[in-house]
Amino acid sequence: MPTYDYVCGACKHEMEAFHAITAAPLKKCPQCGKSTLKRVIGRGSGVLFKGTGFYQTDYRSKNYSEGASKDKGTSDSPAKGKGDCGKGGCAK
Repeated sequence: MPTYDYVCGACKHEMEAFHAITAAPLKKCPQCGKSTLKRVIGRGSGVLFKGTGFYQTDYRSKNYSEGASKDKGTSDSPAKGKGDCGKGGCAK
C-alpha cells in the first residue's frame, strides 16, 4: 500500500496517509475538521531490498559465469610487459 501526502486548504495542515490505491482519497482534515483536504504529489520513497542476494552478479548469464571462472585462473599472474617497476617508477 502506498503512502499519500495531503494538505488542508483551510488550515494548511500537512499529513501523510497510508491506504490502498483503491481507497477513496481523504476529505476531512483531522486538525480543523473541514472537508478541504487535498491529495498532493509527494516526494516518494526509495526502494528497500531486504534479505540476502541482491548483488550485481546474481542475475548474470551462464556464459558470463563460465567465462569469469576461466579468467579467474589467469588473472592472478601478472600480464606480459607489466610488473613491478621498482621504487623509481616505470619509464615510458
